[in-house]
Amino acid sequence: MSTPLRIATRGSRQALAQSAAVAAALSSATGLEVKLVQVKTTGDIRADAPLHTMGGQGVFVKEVQLAVLDGRADLAAHSAKDLPSAPADGLTIAAFTKRRDPRDALVGSTLGDLAEGATVASGSVRRRAQLRRVRPDLAFTELRGNIDTRLTKIPNGGAIVMAVAALQILDMTDRITETLEVDEFVPAVGQGCVAIECRSDDASTIGALASIDHALTRHDVEVERAFLAELGSGCSLPVGGHVVDGVLRTFLANLDSGVSISDEIKLSGSVKADVNLARSAAASAHSAVS
Repeated sequence: MSTPLRIATRGSRQALAQSAAVAAALSSATGLEVKLVQVKTTGDIRADAPLHTMGGQGVFVKEVQLAVLDGRADLAAHSAKDLPSAPADGLTIAAFTKRRDPRDALVGSTLGDLAEGATVASGSVRRRAQLRRVRPDLAFTELRGNIDTRLTKIPNGGAIVMAVAALQILDMTDRITETLEVDEFVPAVGQGCVAIECRSDDASTIGALASIDHALTRHDVEVERAFLAELGSGCSLPVGGHVVDGVLRTFLANLDSGVSISDEIKLSGSVKADVNLARSAAASAHSAVS
C-alpha cells in the first residue's frame, strides 16, 4: 500500500483529536502515511436540535461512512457510542481502540452540592433518567454544540454532564467537578472507545487496522452493542450498557411510566456466549420496563 491511508472524520475538535490519535497509532504500527479527511454530518449541521428529535444514533456517522463507501476515504473513525448497533452495508468495524475512561462527569457542581430544583444541562435522555432516579428534584435543559460551546453553558447554580473521555482527549479533565461511577450511572454503549470502519472488501486496510485493534475492548464493546441491538434502539431511548472486569452493567428506562431497571450480568469471557447473555439481558430489561 503505497498511497496514504485516508481517515474520514467529523470536523469537531474532539473528533479530529481522536482521529489524529488513530492516525498516529496506525502510522507507528504499519509505517504507512495517514491523513485526515473532514466530513460534516447531520448532527453537526443541526447543532441546535435536541438529539432525541433527530432520529437517534447515526446522525454523527452516516456522512462519514458514505465518504468511505464512495471512495473519498479508506476508513472512518467514530466515537463508538455514536455508531448504530446494526452494521452498515459494505462496511466492517476493523478495529476498536483501547477504551479511555468510559464514565460521565459533572462540570460546575457535584451532585451533592446541587441545590434542590437546580438545573442540569444534558442532551442525553439516558443521563437525565439516571440523574432523575437519584435526584428527582432536579430540572433539566438541553445541551448541544461542541465541547468548548457546552462548557460555556453551565446553568447558574447548576451543572452540565460530559463524557470523561471527551475531556481526556482534549486535555481538559481539569474542568471535571465530579466523576459519576459506572455502578450507578451506566455509560452509553461504546462510550470512551473509537470504532474504525473500512470497506468489507478492502483486505489491505483490514489488515493494517488489525495492528491497532484492542482485543479486550473489542470483546467488551461487541457485548455492549449486542445488548443495544437486541433492544432495537439508539440514543432516543434511555439505555446504558457497559462491560468492565467481566461484568455487563445495564440500564433501561421507560420515559412514559418513569420505570427504570439496572442489572449486572457475570460474563464468561467467550464473545459468542457473552453476546447471547447480553441479548437475554436486553429481553428481560425490556419486559421489565414495558
